[in-house]
Parts: sequence; structure tokens; C-alpha cells
Amino acid sequence: MDRTIARKSWYRRNEIAVTPWLFLAPGVLFFLVYVISPIFQSFHLSLFEWNGLGGENNAAKFVGLRNYEELMTDSAFEVSLINNVKWLVLYLLAIPAGLFIALFLNQTVTGIRLYKSLFFFPFVISQIVVGLVFTWFYDPRFGLLNEILGWVGLGPVNMLGDPDLVTYGIIFAGLWPQTAYCMILYLTGLNAVDPEQIEAGRLDGAKGWRMLWHVILPQLKPATFIAFVVTIIGALRSFDLISIMTNGGPFGQSRVLSFYMFEKALSEYGFRMGYGAAIAVVLFLIMLIFISYFLWSMYREERGH
Repeated sequence: MDRTIARKSWYRRNEIAVTPWLFLAPGVLFFLVYVISPIFQSFHLSLFEWNGLGGENNAAKFVGLRNYEELMTDSAFEVSLINNVKWLVLYLLAIPAGLFIALFLNQTVTGIRLYKSLFFFPFVISQIVVGLVFTWFYDPRFGLLNEILGWVGLGPVNMLGDPDLVTYGIIFAGLWPQTAYCMILYLTGLNAVDPEQIEAGRLDGAKGWRMLWHVILPQLKPATFIAFVVTIIGALRSFDLISIMTNGGPFGQSRVLSFYMFEKALSEYGFRMGYGAAIAVVLFLIMLIFISYFLWSMYREERGH
């Protein structure tokens, strides 16, 4: 009885501090089990050669860092890594594009609800649908792209069949819904912009680009941070569009790390779980570097204030 009373009295004394952790506990538990644990499992699996099957004849064989050494001489991995760099650089165009569309949609003009619906539309459709739409758009026989090029006197282009152009064509397709997502983030951020600061900026003579750079953008830093993180993660994943539009072709020139990982680990051409895990580790480290940099930048700015 005394122990029960003591426990109750301890909880009542620490109720304000403990209650938030009780609400967070299920989410933290799921995060540890389904996010953190698989990361360490991938590191561990990358040190083995294993086809993913059970039985005595298919036991995992420890090979140390041999999978990582093989990556250094794998031309397909090199192509995938270069394509991921292209995705990272060009996919970031979605952020300024989303910002300027949000600034336009934040105005009070006739028909603004219709414009918002049109720009919001790409966000609500799946990546599979986006991939199919752009596959038809790029089709060299009846695609709208070659129709438009024909109007200005340019020859037909086989966007998805040209090894030099295919990655850029898929990136452009991915920018469509990603720009819509960044637009939504910035629209939400613009609703929280302090009108008093804008009025103060006008009194100081700020307008146009000066108003945007010195008054509005500093208040949009949280939205910009989220846009950067989500866009970088989207650029490094980029699996579904490639799978739908080219399946890694032509000649493997549209592969990225996530798709190459799938080919090596889970497709009928691979079944090398350890090698696929090594690719996943490299992909994770690249993502970790970018996200850690942005987190450190945000922390440093907050500490400076």
C-alpha cells in the first residue's frame, strides 16, 4: 500500500514533465524499430555476401568491406552516383519555383482559386500517374513534346531513348509535383508572415526584391528548411519515376542509387542482399551529410539569435 501511494505521489509530483513523454513514447518506439534499427541492420548486412534465401547452402558469408571495395570499380554504381548528383542539383530548382508560384498565388486577383487548384493538382496525384503522363508527353511518335518542337522548326527528340537526355527528362517530370509541394509549404509560411514587419519595410522604402530578400524570406526560413530537406530526400529516392518511365534504361543510363540497389538486392538479375545493402549505406550517408548540414545551419542561426 505504501509503495502504491509513493508511486502515485511521484507521478503527481512529476506529471507535467512525464506526461509529454508518455504521448511521445509510441512514436519514439516506432521510430526506433522501423527507422533506426533497419539502418544498423543495413550496415551489418553490407558486410556479408548473401542472396536473401534461407537454408544451409544459402547462409550469409562474412566478407568484411569487400562489397564497398567492389563499389569503387563498379561502372554501373558510378553512373548511378553521377545521376544522383544531377538529381540533387536540378531538383533544388523546385524550391525557388515553388516560392515564386506561392508569391503569385498569395495575391488577391480575379480567379485566384482556379489558379490555386491548377497548381495544387500535381501534388495530389501519385508519382506513378506523373510518370505515365510524362512518358506519353515524351513519346517520339505522338508525344506533345515533339509536336511543340515541330512548331518552332526543331527536329523530333527521343527524350527517354537518348542516354544523354533521359535523366534530365525524368528530373523534369519529378519537378512538376515537387514544385507543387514546395509551393504549399511557402503558402503556409506566407500566411504566418508578420504584416507589421512588411509595413515597417515599406516605410523604410523597401519594395520588390528588397522587400522579398530582407523582410519576407527571413520569415520563411522554417518553410525553406523543410522544403530543402524534403526535396533532397525526394531527389535521393527518385525510384518510382525511373521504374515507371525507363526501368533504368536505356542501357542503364537513367539508374540512380536507389534503383540500382533494388536491381542488385531484390530483382531477378541480382539477389545480392549484402551488395544492395552497401549501396543503401552509401545513399544513407549522402542523405545524412546534407540533412546534418541544414540542421547545423538552423541550430547555429537559432543560437545566434
